[in-house]
Amino acid sequence: MTWHHFARYGLIGIGNTLVHWLVFLGLHLTLGFKQAPSNLLAFTVAATVSYQLNARYTFASRPTGKRYLLFLLGMGCLSLATGGLSDLAGLSPLLTLVTFSAISLVAGYCFSHTVVFRRKAP
Repeated sequence: MTWHHFARYGLIGIGNTLVHWLVFLGLHLTLGFKQAPSNLLAFTVAATVSYQLNARYTFASRPTGKRYLLFLLGMGCLSLATGGLSDLAGLSPLLTLVTFSAISLVAGYCFSHTVVFRRKAP
């Protein structure tokens, strides 16, 4: 892990977070979806853009369908679990968003760096 890559991942994450929050709030507050599906759908929309940008600019890797699905599956499970636990605990949607954003910054980078965009040894 280099701080340069993590910083770039964080900058892309700011835009990703904005998209995630807007979609989540639209689904949850406007359409009345529960937090778990709102968080999962919002993550999916934001992650699609984030994956493409991080593949190209953070990890200098060619985006592939397999890597994209791996990223969506791993981080999507985290997103669904966070929303589900928030539903069960009756937590505020804002707390759900803040919690998921904080967890996904670190977990998402580690998962992307070590699994999704892992470079094979020569």
